[in-house]
Amino acid sequence: MVGRNPYADRMDERKRVAVVGGTGVAGRLTVDALRRAGHDAVPLSRATGVDVATGSGLREALDGADAVVDTTSIGTLRAGRAVPFFEAAARNLSAAAADAGVGHLVALSIVGIERVPTGYYQGKLRQEEVLAGAALPVSVVRATQFHEFAGQYLDRSRGPVVVLPRWQVQPVAAREAADLLAAVAVGAPVGRVELAGPQVERMADLLRRTATARGERRRVVEVPLPGALGRAMARGGNLPQGDHRRGEQTFADWLAGA
Repeated sequence: MVGRNPYADRMDERKRVAVVGGTGVAGRLTVDALRRAGHDAVPLSRATGVDVATGSGLREALDGADAVVDTTSIGTLRAGRAVPFFEAAARNLSAAAADAGVGHLVALSIVGIERVPTGYYQGKLRQEEVLAGAALPVSVVRATQFHEFAGQYLDRSRGPVVVLPRWQVQPVAAREAADLLAAVAVGAPVGRVELAGPQVERMADLLRRTATARGERRRVVEVPLPGALGRAMARGGNLPQGDHRRGEQTFADWLAGA
């Protein structure tokens, strides 16, 4: 989806949008979506001298921005690291944005974080809680797992056998999530909106198909995970409930193009 943003109702008024985490997958694609629509997108990251965890360089980088999009992440599943990181990042970013006169803050989050008890999701919940008390308008865009997630899971796993829990997902194209983030950022605040892909899948099947497409001879084994976490993943805790936006690109179409 490289053409016109399908989620945009009105993106013709040129705006300056800072994208924090702008060098990651979602951030980079959000920058691309904004620029295709004619907006001034400014990627911010540690490489540009901005650290949301400490607040270093943040206030100055937001001068003149009409909106800011937060796509930052941390590579951990432990609550002891995820919660402090997302809490600090949310406090620093919302305070700096309000001080700089930014009119709108948009945060990327994940569908089902209140239903699936992982440490990383606890961090995302804390981020949303902090942003709810921010001194400027905030929108939260919750997305399901990206199509790219299956390949990332394979990359983190070693050996010929890859083990993962039983897990129902409704994967969405990262580019479609970025298109929605861009449209929300230059529009009026929406509160919270959810985005999911067009089909419910089993994560194990996505890994198998990705491995085959890569030419990797690896066995993917799906196992029951005990406890509340395993039950939530197997029963579709990461699937959207109620009204949500639905992406168009299936995993099969994405994989064929990738």
